Amino acid sequence: MSLLLVLACALLGGAGGAAVPALVRRLPQPDPASLHLPEGEEPPPTYAAVAAAPGLALRTALLSALAAGLLAWSVGAEPALVGLVGVVPVAVALAAVDLRTRLLPKVLVLPATAWLVAVAAVAALVGGPAETDALVRSVVGLVAARTAYWLLWFVRSAGLGFGDVRLAAMVGAGLGQLGWAELLVGLYAGFLVFGVPGTLWALVRRDRSLLRTAYPFGPFLLLGALLGVLLGDVVARALGWA
Repeated sequence: MSLLLVLACALLGGAGGAAVPALVRRLPQPDPASLHLPEGEEPPPTYAAVAAAPGLALRTALLSALAAGLLAWSVGAEPALVGLVGVVPVAVALAAVDLRTRLLPKVLVLPATAWLVAVAAVAALVGGPAETDALVRSVVGLVAARTAYWLLWFVRSAGLGFGDVRLAAMVGAGLGQLGWAELLVGLYAGFLVFGVPGTLWALVRRDRSLLRTAYPFGPFLLLGALLGVLLGDVVARALGWA
């Protein structure tokens, strides 16, 4: 893998990550009535308050640089890398917002999803059969991930927000372009990194009420997606898929 490519993507990711506080600050604030908060629950912090957190720009820049560099190291000089690195700062912004507010603004999720599909479509137009297959996988991944999460939301909406459904579509579009193994491992890893630590913590504390507490799922879904990119091929070979 070209060290220059990794460094270039890390620098691009870091530059975009440094702009995350400014991006979050400009997000339109949702109508409090649309949040459907349980009685007695305090409204979440405003996006401006999230953006004003001390040291946020440094943290988001470092996270974005690390994620973009890892993506470049794993994916290489492929068309999918353009789409993935392009959404890294948006993904970091979504994680920062969700951690503080349990909200995933669709004004960030939907354009990022469209960007991933558009990159795959352009690559298919100018490339060959491999790029066409990647576009098909991207669309299938988008639809499959969104459908699966919609069913989870429909069955148990208290444990999953509709923003997670939209985010799953974005993740499915990005992972699907890389391969079926990356898609399956990435989506499953999101549940693992979310559920296993929480369950262990509840067991250690001997407090089952912790399992019923609402937590932001978006950051874990995004971390699982990154793990899918990094480990999808390894898991596929270990299981005999490839």
